[in-house]
Amino acid sequence: MPDLFRHPNLSAQIPRSRNAVRDDKVFLRWLLLDKREAVSKGQPFLMLHGDKKRGSRSIPLLVQVAILPVCAKSKVVFKDYTPNQVMMLPPSLEELIMENHLVRVVNQVIDRINIDPLLKKFKGGGTSSYHPRMLLKVLVYGYLNNTYSSRRMESALKENIHFMWLAGMNKPDHNTINRFRSERLKDVLKTVFGQVVELLVEAGHLSLKEVFTDGTKIEAQANRYTFVWGNAIKTNKSKMEEQLKELWAYAERVAVEELKDEAPESFAPVSATQVKQVIEKIDKALEGKAVSKKVKQKLQYAKNNWPQNMKRYKHHEKLLGKRNSYSKTDIDATFMRMKEDHMRNGQLKPAYNVQLSSHNQYIVNYSLHQKPTDTTTLKTHIDSFKKLYKQYPQVVVADAGYGSEENYQMLVNRKIEGYIKHNQFDRSLHRKHVDTFGSDNLIYDEERDMMICPSGKPMKPIGETHRTTANGFKQKMIKYQATKCKGCPLLQQCHQQKGNRVVAINHRLRKLKQQADERLKSEQGIAYRKRRPADVEPIFGNIKHNKNFKRFMLKGLDKVEIETGLLALAHNLAKWAA
Repeated sequence: MPDLFRHPNLSAQIPRSRNAVRDDKVFLRWLLLDKREAVSKGQPFLMLHGDKKRGSRSIPLLVQVAILPVCAKSKVVFKDYTPNQVMMLPPSLEELIMENHLVRVVNQVIDRINIDPLLKKFKGGGTSSYHPRMLLKVLVYGYLNNTYSSRRMESALKENIHFMWLAGMNKPDHNTINRFRSERLKDVLKTVFGQVVELLVEAGHLSLKEVFTDGTKIEAQANRYTFVWGNAIKTNKSKMEEQLKELWAYAERVAVEELKDEAPESFAPVSATQVKQVIEKIDKALEGKAVSKKVKQKLQYAKNNWPQNMKRYKHHEKLLGKRNSYSKTDIDATFMRMKEDHMRNGQLKPAYNVQLSSHNQYIVNYSLHQKPTDTTTLKTHIDSFKKLYKQYPQVVVADAGYGSEENYQMLVNRKIEGYIKHNQFDRSLHRKHVDTFGSDNLIYDEERDMMICPSGKPMKPIGETHRTTANGFKQKMIKYQATKCKGCPLLQQCHQQKGNRVVAINHRLRKLKQQADERLKSEQGIAYRKRRPADVEPIFGNIKHNKNFKRFMLKGLDKVEIETGLLALAHNLAKWAA
C-alpha cells in the first residue's frame, strides 16, 4: 500500500488489494460506501481531494473528514418547570428581596421616626385598624415607584412582593389607603417630613444653613373649562350699576313726584337686598305710567335676575378671596399660565404654585400657594421653614422672580443673607453702556436730600406717594422735580414730559438693590448663582419627567399639600438610597 494511504490520523482502513488502488472505479465505490457507513455511525471518513502525479499516472489524494456535532442528533434539555409543585419549605419574602433594595431603606427610615402625632388621629373603639406606620410606608413607597393611585396600590399589595413584604402581608383596600392619605395625614405629614430631613442632616447629606429656593406649577385635578373670573364679576357689577342709573333717571323723568328725595346715595351694587330695594322703588314709581316697552323689558329682567346674580357674585367673591380666578371643580385651584402649553396658545389651566427649598438636591422644605407669581410666596415659605425646624436658614439663594423690596426687607428683618437677583440684574451685567438718564441711575445727594439730573442740576423733592402691595407691605416713593429743563441740551435724551422732569424714587429699594448687587457679584455670590440651577431645578425635572407627576390626584389645598409632602419624602429617600 502506498505511503500516501498510511496517514496516522485515518481511522478507516483501505483494502490492501493492489487492484483496488489501480482500478479507480473500485476505489471510488469503496470510498462512497465507507462515507455512508461513517456518517451513519458518526465517525470520520475519507474523501477524495484531487490527485497526485506519481510517475506516469495519477494517484488520488485522500483527506480525513470529521463528522461535526451539528450533523448528529442530540437530546434537547430544558430546565425544570413544575409550577404546581408543592414546596416542603417555601421561601420567605425576606429571602426574595435584595439586601440593598430601596424598599428596605423606606422600611428602616419610617421605623426610626416618631409617629405620635399620627397616632393621635385615631380614636378608640370599634374594630381594629391598620397600623398607621404600615400605611405610611405603603404610601411613600408607592409614590417612590410612580404608583399614585390608591387602587393600584391595592393591587400591588396583592401582587408585588416588595409591597407585600413592606405591609407584612396586610391587604388594606383602596378606600382605606385613600382615607388615610386624605384625612389622617392632614397637619401631620409635614412633621414626618421634617424628621426625615433631620436624619439626613445627621447623616451629613445636607445642611439647613444654605437653601436654594424655586417654584413650579403643577396642574390641579380640575376641569379646565369651568372657571370663575374676578374681573368678570367686577365688569358685570359695573354694568349693573350703569343700568340702574339709567332706569332711575328714566323713572325720575316719568314720575318726578314719586321719586322726589328718594335717590340712593350710590347705585353701586353691594348686596342683593340693596339691588332689590332700588328695583322695587323704580317699579312702584312707574306703576300706572306710560312706559316704553324696552324699559318694561329691562325692568322685568332686572327684577328676575339681578338679586339672584348678586347672591351668586357674593358667593364667588368669598371663594376668590384675593385671587382673580378659581375652578368650579376644585375651588382652591387658581388658573395659571403653564409652561406645558401643548396648544401653544397661552392657555390658562387650574394649578397650584409649588415652592421648594433644597440643599445638595435634597428637598428641605415645601409649601403650596394659590398665587401664580413667586414674588408673593417667599415670606410664607420662609416662615414655614422656621415653624418646621425652629430656625431660619442663614443663606437663601433664589432667582429674579423673588426680587422685590418686600422680600429683600423681609430677609433683612430675619437676619438672613439673601442672594436674590432683581429684575434688572442680568441686564446690567450684559449691558455695554449705562443709561445715565434712567431714574435708577441718577445720583442722590443724601445730605441735601435731592437728586442730581444728568446735566448736573439739582432736583428738589415736591411730595411723596404711598402704595400697599397685595401682601400688605407699604412702599414709600418720593417725587423730585428738576428746576429748569427748558433750553437744556440734554432735554431730548432725558425725558419727554411736559415741563420740568419729575421722577419718583424709592430710596429703600435703591439701597436694598445695591446691597444685593454687591453680594451677587462677590466671589461667594458667583458660586451661589452657578450652584442654584444645578441644585433645585433638577428636582422639578425628576418629579415631572422621571416620576411623570404632572397633575395632582387629589382636590383641595390641604390634600394637594399632602401629595406634595409624599413626593418630597419619596424624592429624598430615593436619593438617600442611590
